Amino acid sequence: MLADHYYSSLPKDSPQRLRGDGNTRLYANTDGDGSLKQPLDEHLLGVARDAGLIAHALPGFERYLPRLANHRGLRKRSANPRFSWQDKAADAATALRESAREHGAFVVNMASTGCGKTLANARILYALADPRQGLRATYALGLRTLTLQTGRSYRSDLHLGEDELAIRVGGSASRALFEYYEQKAEAHGSASVQDLIEEDSHVLYEGVVADHPLLSRALHDADIRNLLSAPILVCTVDHLVPATEALRAGRQIAPMLRLMSADLVLDELDDYDLDDLPALSRLVHWAGMLGTRVVLSSATLPPALVEGMFMAYRAGRIQHRHNRGIDGGQRAEQVEIPCLWADEFGAQIAACADAAAFAAQHMQFVGKRAAKLEKAEPLRRAELVPLDIARNLPNAKTHTEFARHVRDACLRLHGDHAETDPVGGKRVSFGIVRMANIDPLFDVAQALFALGAPENTRIHLCVYHARFPLVQRSAIEHQLDSAFNRRGDGQGVYRLPAIRAALDAHPECNHLFVVLASPVCEVGRDWDADWAVTEPSSMRSLIQLAGRVQRHRGQQGEKPNVLVFDTNLRHFLSTKGPDGLPGAIFVRPGFEKERSAADHPFRLVAHRLGKLMAPEEYRVLTALPRIRPRARDDWRPKQRLVDLEQARMADCMLPSAEGAEGERGVLNAASGWQHPQAALTGVLPQQQPFRDDAMPTTTLVFLPDDDEEHLVLHRIEDDKARRGQNLYIPIDHSQRHDVKLESGERIGPWGEFDPMRLLAEQAEYLDLPLHACAERLAMVEVPASTQGWRYHPWLGFAK
Repeated sequence: MLADHYYSSLPKDSPQRLRGDGNTRLYANTDGDGSLKQPLDEHLLGVARDAGLIAHALPGFERYLPRLANHRGLRKRSANPRFSWQDKAADAATALRESAREHGAFVVNMASTGCGKTLANARILYALADPRQGLRATYALGLRTLTLQTGRSYRSDLHLGEDELAIRVGGSASRALFEYYEQKAEAHGSASVQDLIEEDSHVLYEGVVADHPLLSRALHDADIRNLLSAPILVCTVDHLVPATEALRAGRQIAPMLRLMSADLVLDELDDYDLDDLPALSRLVHWAGMLGTRVVLSSATLPPALVEGMFMAYRAGRIQHRHNRGIDGGQRAEQVEIPCLWADEFGAQIAACADAAAFAAQHMQFVGKRAAKLEKAEPLRRAELVPLDIARNLPNAKTHTEFARHVRDACLRLHGDHAETDPVGGKRVSFGIVRMANIDPLFDVAQALFALGAPENTRIHLCVYHARFPLVQRSAIEHQLDSAFNRRGDGQGVYRLPAIRAALDAHPECNHLFVVLASPVCEVGRDWDADWAVTEPSSMRSLIQLAGRVQRHRGQQGEKPNVLVFDTNLRHFLSTKGPDGLPGAIFVRPGFEKERSAADHPFRLVAHRLGKLMAPEEYRVLTALPRIRPRARDDWRPKQRLVDLEQARMADCMLPSAEGAEGERGVLNAASGWQHPQAALTGVLPQQQPFRDDAMPTTTLVFLPDDDEEHLVLHRIEDDKARRGQNLYIPIDHSQRHDVKLESGERIGPWGEFDPMRLLAEQAEYLDLPLHACAERLAMVEVPASTQGWRYHPWLGFAK
């Protein structure tokens, strides 16, 4: 396919062109102007020649690509005792270097947040690489914003230029907004630039690619060149998944070549949806098959997830050894995979011949980690709060009652955890309220604004979820990232102009700055809140949200700083299941099996946390229930929330019982490596697509009117007549429902996010006409709805 792409692109006068016999009237393709380009016989001869050259060059082409060698920052011992664990991890990796050359390496980095996991991953892979050749690595993340942040911090920490470290994210609009707020922060001196290493003297080994039979043809394509050239690539995982999904011609070429030529880091693997794990398992299987090393990096990895990924990698390495082993593929089935585990307490290495050996070593490592974590002073203490709301109330009344519980919880936590403003002497706290779903969140926000706040208290409320126009969402994220950055002395927040103005403008003694957020607040946001309130979805979400409390300051306290409602709002609005009984409620997000009968093994028998969780699982919130489950024969997934997660993960990741899979026809993440011949077809990607959203969506955009005074909401549709063009169809009043907010006393919005003002700022910054800027930055994806959408600038969109 690469030969076909390359030969088809050659111009008429290229010396690479061959000659046919001149007699054919059949042509293979057309030129840009529509004229006939290559006679079919010439095209077939040219593709055959180039395919032969490329095939012969494939086994060793990565040796000719640029690498990062002799990098002092990656070799240097850590001067800060907090990061000295990285030295142990790098030393352990060095000990595995020789065996890893032949057998690959499988690395699990479970260090806690704030211990320098990101830099440690680079140091481990640098230690595993041949020191004379240097490092090539791909850092794959789940979120665009996180990809941009990680890439930028790597660049500054390691002093790497754009040719040495490339950042690839989908969506140029996200990048433009990220760069705007980054420059704004630097202009105001609030950007924290701190080099982890002194000025460096590393070598970028430039490969000689001009005459290379594969690389000269591959790098001829700009898309392949962008993904392949840089020694370190930080990208969203969406750039790599097509390597195993050859559903559209050519899309697999660039990621496959990248996967063959650079080690792979999968960051925060357990943050992905269960339905995405089959595609990621295929990626790890292919990394093994194509001969590279893999790092899984997260503090909350469940054992079944790690074991399933090890099996996928080992199956890939067996294939690799059959074809590329130094002994000609002899005894390939007996491969022993060099494995390394690391965290802030130490490192462990072992050669694992099979899944059972790996599982035993993994649980030994987790046992040591758990013992250390249990001795640590707790930072996050939780308490269950009963939700006393009558069932079968009208929805509006239910939302108001829920909002009242939310406000009471916020006021209680403020009373226990507020700080004194060093300038004005007022009592101030910053908190997160996390709700599971956006549509109810919209209604609860309305109810909260209507409720107001008690005497001598002012609530500043910011609503945050994915259904704001992009320019608005980025402004909200910038405000929240600044306010929840409590690094240093933790007092910088009181110097932020917006916070200072809000405190000075209102006479009340108590000020609560509250973000009411969907689950987007859990993943990838480097926030430090004083407290949090949440409706439950899963143990994973509780641990993730708790990680946003006291994240930077690490102040211990005796009183709970996380309040967890004992059930969720869906419990009071829930519909009946297929058997007429109340349906599953811990879904979207959550691990209960949706639309299943009450006797299904993944349906909980109760929906109150007091019946589903032991006090020791939530009173001190740590990753332990997730990384150290009960023994498998003691799992009770219908009775325990924690066991439900572990059982769903095992069901998703691990091979079914012998013979059962074929009989039941059940596909899971293990299917890809159990049946590697499936990789020759598109069946698995069609059955198990990556990031598949079954809910139909509509894309809306705000465009300025002719006078550029008002924004008009439009729906975007593809213009079928002109491919690649958009049609903008105005939305009339039957589908646009602007909400009028009733605001109670002593409550108001935290931050002003007028879309027209934000667009004008961006248009000036990007030097674009307002209309063109709106087309790029005022888009929002919403659920498809025949009745249309509700909207308010403070609340975003809801069905």
